[in-house]
Amino acid sequence: MRSGIHPVSRPVVFRDRASGFQLLTRSTLDSGQTVEWEDGVTYPVVDVEISSASHPFYTGRSRVVDTAGRVQRFERRYGRTAAARG
Repeated sequence: MRSGIHPVSRPVVFRDRASGFQLLTRSTLDSGQTVEWEDGVTYPVVDVEISSASHPFYTGRSRVVDTAGRVQRFERRYGRTAAARG
């Protein structure tokens, strides 16, 4: 393999913001935030919105995730339908 063209793989903690679930794995992602893991070592942490701990398919619970006001932005852009206005 050619040297210098592959990204660096390092240990990274992925943290689910909805459930608090954390997973230590290797990744090429980098983050400015760090967290101390159970072994006492500090690792970069990447926050994710949905993981297997909070996804409705895996948990059996349905919930609405609207992190950036996407529903309101859609309704503002395209309007509400007549059936939805009630």
